[in-house]
Amino acid sequence: MPAARTLRHAFAWLRFLRSVWRRWFLWVLLAVLVLALLVTVVWLAGRHEVEQVQTALDRDTADAVSDLRSGLQRNAQSLRASQASGMDREHWPIEAAALLREHREWLRLEWRDAALRPLAAVDTPYRRRVFEESSRSVDQSDVALACAAARKLGAPAYSPSHYVPFVPSGGLEVMELCLPVDGGGYLVATYSLRDTLVELVAPTLTRGQEVAFTEADGTRLVAVGAARRLGTRVFTSQQLVDLPGTTLMLRVDGWRAAPDLFPNLLTALVTAISIALVSVLVLLARDTRRRQRAERDLADALAFRKAMEDSVITGLRARDLQGRITYVNPAFCEMVGFSAEELLNHPGEAPYWPTELAHEYRRRQAARLTGGPPPREGFESVFMRKDGTRFPVLIFEAPLINAQGAQTGWMSASIDLSEQRRIEELSRASQERLQASARLATVGEMASLLSHELTQPLAAIASYASGSLNLLHGAGQAQQGSDHGEVAMAVRRIAEQADRAGKVIRSVHDFVRRRDRTREAVAPQALLDAVLPLVRLQARKLAVRVEVSFEERLPRVQCDRTLVEQVLLNLARNAMQAMDLPELSDRVLRLRAARARAVGETSDAGDKADTRRWIEFSVADLGCGISEEVAQHLFTPFFTTRPDGMGLGLSLCRTVVEQHGGALVFEPQRPRGTVFRFTLPAA
Repeated sequence: MPAARTLRHAFAWLRFLRSVWRRWFLWVLLAVLVLALLVTVVWLAGRHEVEQVQTALDRDTADAVSDLRSGLQRNAQSLRASQASGMDREHWPIEAAALLREHREWLRLEWRDAALRPLAAVDTPYRRRVFEESSRSVDQSDVALACAAARKLGAPAYSPSHYVPFVPSGGLEVMELCLPVDGGGYLVATYSLRDTLVELVAPTLTRGQEVAFTEADGTRLVAVGAARRLGTRVFTSQQLVDLPGTTLMLRVDGWRAAPDLFPNLLTALVTAISIALVSVLVLLARDTRRRQRAERDLADALAFRKAMEDSVITGLRARDLQGRITYVNPAFCEMVGFSAEELLNHPGEAPYWPTELAHEYRRRQAARLTGGPPPREGFESVFMRKDGTRFPVLIFEAPLINAQGAQTGWMSASIDLSEQRRIEELSRASQERLQASARLATVGEMASLLSHELTQPLAAIASYASGSLNLLHGAGQAQQGSDHGEVAMAVRRIAEQADRAGKVIRSVHDFVRRRDRTREAVAPQALLDAVLPLVRLQARKLAVRVEVSFEERLPRVQCDRTLVEQVLLNLARNAMQAMDLPELSDRVLRLRAARARAVGETSDAGDKADTRRWIEFSVADLGCGISEEVAQHLFTPFFTTRPDGMGLGLSLCRTVVEQHGGALVFEPQRPRGTVFRFTLPAA
């Protein structure tokens, strides 16, 4: 009994397996049959649609050939009708121009005699001139063939197509039409094959078709129409266009997508495929969600890193192990003036390397590529912007290590030091100005102390000189003689110069203390006469000839006489010292006073400018002149070109002139030397 039960169970499992196998086999067989049926139906439907498309294209081609023949016949009739009223050289160009405006496919109309010599010609107004007159001669073979055929047939005839090249490039495919004239001669119309297709054939084309003229061997001459799109199928139809004198092939290409299926088959196919793809779509949806989540996290990380790199003002640059630039941030591009595309795709050396330092950069890059460690404190270098300007940078470098721990290149951080250097230069200039101000303050204190200490000795000298004059005056009454007169004159001069020295010291003291000086009206000649004795004394020592000139009837000037005399004396001494050179034999010092005018601001009451009278003093020498480098610092305090100078003379002179409202300037004199000019207001 157990054995029989076991056998029954075994047979039951066999029957179950056979039923399952049959069921799956039927399903598989049914699926294969359905798939084969679907494939067959799809193939038959596609073939049916292909035949329909080809039939429609053949019909369109036949219509296009018919339209082309009709259009050419109408053109020939229009050309024949133009000679109905007779041919006149005066009126024919006007009629030909009207015909060309009506027929865009014509490039040119010519009237030729029986020997094919051109009598008149008119070009189309719709394009630039195609033919040169020299190229349309009697011996043109295409025109000769067309006219020979027309003469033989007694009707319009066409020439084979030929190519007309353009200068400097390009060309045009044309065809000649020759029509005999009743009174002898020919009318020649030149067709543009492309414009013929556009005007006579293209209007009848449907969307997605291209029409072309080809030769008998299939060589394409011209084509117009829609260009072929990717993923489309080509349908071609061509017919022969037999014209008097020539033969052309008209070819029409149609672009169509894959053949459409019938709606019911498409619906069934979509339903069957949808059932089969449901499970796959569920799995793909899960995987897509996971991928999208990972891509969002990666995109956020990349956006965060890019925002950080774009926000820093430090220029970042990455290079591979071959020295090629693989990455730059916007700050680096803005620093050097090159775009990222120019830097990443630039072959050879980096474009921001200055040419004079390229060898040093190559040596440094070679050291990095061989594994040399960069200094941790960085190093200074010089970069060149796109406009050629140089600027200093501080560079920090570190190796680039990938996820596997291998070095793939170098990352550099560059800091522009231009602003730092500018601030350092401003700080240095400020420090120099502070030091100069301190020295000026010290000089002012020294001048004040000297004026206080020298006032009493000069007063004593003046008193003794006055006493000596009184004694000499008393002795002179008792004993007359020339010696007493000369001694009295010398003592008087001592008294005058002591008094003058006292005035100068008091003026300097008042100038240092910024006190207001009393100004008076003084004649310009008196100012020059006051300094001439001292000027002539130094001029005799240096062998300098002094020339003084005045403009007639000069008005007086309103000034501090003592300070202005010191300005004139200082400028004259500087001029004579500039000529104290062994190679200069002609030494002339010119002092001059003349009128000058300065225009003031426009008043509110009217348009005329308020003018004021000025007197100009000039001191000119024939020295070696002033160089541009010296001219930039000429009025700077403590700047001097003489070993024994203090560098305060010209600075104080300009200050005195500007306190009077004038200006002190200088300019080169021709052929050599320098002229200093300053202005003072007239009284």
